[in-house]
Amino acid sequence: MSEKPEATELLRLAKQGDFQAFQSLIHELQPRVYGLAYRMLHQSQDAEDVTQQTFVAMIEHLRDFREESSLSTWALKIASNFALKLIRKRKGHAALSLDNGREDGYSDMPHPEYIAPWSRPADVIAADAEVQREIQAALRHLDDKYRTVFVMRDIEGFSVRDTAEALGLTESTVKVRLLRARLALREILTRRFGDETQVMIPDHKHV
Repeated sequence: MSEKPEATELLRLAKQGDFQAFQSLIHELQPRVYGLAYRMLHQSQDAEDVTQQTFVAMIEHLRDFREESSLSTWALKIASNFALKLIRKRKGHAALSLDNGREDGYSDMPHPEYIAPWSRPADVIAADAEVQREIQAALRHLDDKYRTVFVMRDIEGFSVRDTAEALGLTESTVKVRLLRARLALREILTRRFGDETQVMIPDHKHV
């Protein structure tokens, strides 16, 4: 993926040791790096620490960056790895992968417990600032392994391949976890924005 001309020149200068050029790149990248870290960790101080760690790592390895992807993608991959390490540390499993030792599959996909048409069109709801806050709050209810995939794929725009590579997962596992995350968020948000006059509580006894 090619960079914008000005970013390409800044990157060239930064690789030659121009720290001012690197600072300019950091200025552009900081909001996205911090945003990714915060959505994964939900702690501002932890997100700031991950952001700083990311930029230190970039300084140390900038000359090794082969430009096979955009600089922002590289930065976000580094940030996601630092955030994952912190998540594992919180859980007391420093060496444990987020795969829980098994592959996720479609066969045991959870059934929805609350179904209702939304009171307004989804695109109108999604554009509302209050809804954006609701989405951020809803993300807190997702398991780490689902939230991480959702943030990387649907918020930051990583490809399935890049997400799988960054998280150490198979591409099929990424796809399943993304679907699970979307379904879970849909149900959480439906309870907030669904039309209560048309609620259906499904009976799963015969499913």
